[in-house]
Amino acid sequence: MPASQPFHLIVYGASSFVGQILTRYLATTYGVNCELNWAIAGRSQSKLESVRSQILTPLDIDPTALPIILADAGDEEALNTLCSQTRAVVSTVGPYALYGETLVKLCAQTGTDYCDLTGEPQWIRRMLDRYEAAAVASGARIVHCCGFDSVPSDMGVWFLQEESYRRYGKPASDVKMRVKAARGGMSGGTIASMVELTKEVMADPSLKKLLANPYALCPKDHPFKTRQRNPKGVEKDSDLLSWSVPFIMAAINTRVVHRSNALRKSFYGDQFRYEETMLIGRGARGWLMGATVVAGMGAFLLGAALKPSRWLLEKYILPKPGEGPSPEEQKNGYFDIRFIGRTEEGQTVMTKVTGDRDPGYGSTGKMLGEAIVSLGLDYHDESGQKKDKAGGFWTPASMFDERFIGRLQTNAGLSFEVLD
Repeated sequence: MPASQPFHLIVYGASSFVGQILTRYLATTYGVNCELNWAIAGRSQSKLESVRSQILTPLDIDPTALPIILADAGDEEALNTLCSQTRAVVSTVGPYALYGETLVKLCAQTGTDYCDLTGEPQWIRRMLDRYEAAAVASGARIVHCCGFDSVPSDMGVWFLQEESYRRYGKPASDVKMRVKAARGGMSGGTIASMVELTKEVMADPSLKKLLANPYALCPKDHPFKTRQRNPKGVEKDSDLLSWSVPFIMAAINTRVVHRSNALRKSFYGDQFRYEETMLIGRGARGWLMGATVVAGMGAFLLGAALKPSRWLLEKYILPKPGEGPSPEEQKNGYFDIRFIGRTEEGQTVMTKVTGDRDPGYGSTGKMLGEAIVSLGLDYHDESGQKKDKAGGFWTPASMFDERFIGRLQTNAGLSFEVLD
């Protein structure tokens, strides 16, 4: 690499909840100053030194071997210096709608590759409108949504469609994603992002139209007009013989999948339909559990929308930023997601994606790690020059390919399987 650009990647926000998981994963999987030259960054020297010591000392790695870079989320000069030292940056500093724009802007302007784990569609739309032209001009590859939202969904559809073409020579024009099973906790960062979105909608009701549009993240010249289903209550899934309820991440995942289809030149077809729900069980007990879940989701959204109840939730009930599932809870978590695809002629493909840690944090940290490693290594040649993809705002399934799936399966505890 050029002497002025010593790092393959920099972890920005390494002392955050997910940032610590990500830093530990990179150190455990890739070491320090081995195949990968990397650094950690944030605004607090003492916090970064503490995280570095806690993670590297048990691995018998000298903590000072991992460089630290100081940069506040709003300091353009410091962030510009950070970008000049690396091929790629991964950010865990959220809510992104509050703290993420400056880094995206500078990466787009300087040609620095970037990825994050945002699930905030309104913010992604703003970044597209403001900085996509700059990213195209500079060559920066910007990839949002590289955690549980939306790697399993987006790469899962990619994997299913590749199988559909292999079998039938055509795409599955209708795909359903079903969360068959999952175990994991919620972190304060995720809750803060959801509450921030609610605040934005209450302040600007026009956002409701954007959030209701399944093609909200597609390029503005996209050809799609097919009406999409948006499950809202308890429904019976005839393929998997179970009651299902709306999946809370569908609001971002479905938009990302449709953008992938657009960026891949309608590889899934112009009439592509996609939906996501969560399986809840069979029989009367399953229906009752589903009704309880739907009522609970409605109560949370109502509480988050009203200022007095939102204050109570934030003050006394919801986890705070920096809080989240314990290491034991992360280790004991998992997810099992099924995909059912049908061609226009009714030919069927079924696949599944599984992960061996809690979806939102243990697995998200590993998915995010492999995304930034892939950006820093797979999409540059030996001299450090970019290859394969032009600058712009990509999605996981439009940016990455089988190399990324290989990394996820080899290192990150995910599996992608075709079901007969």
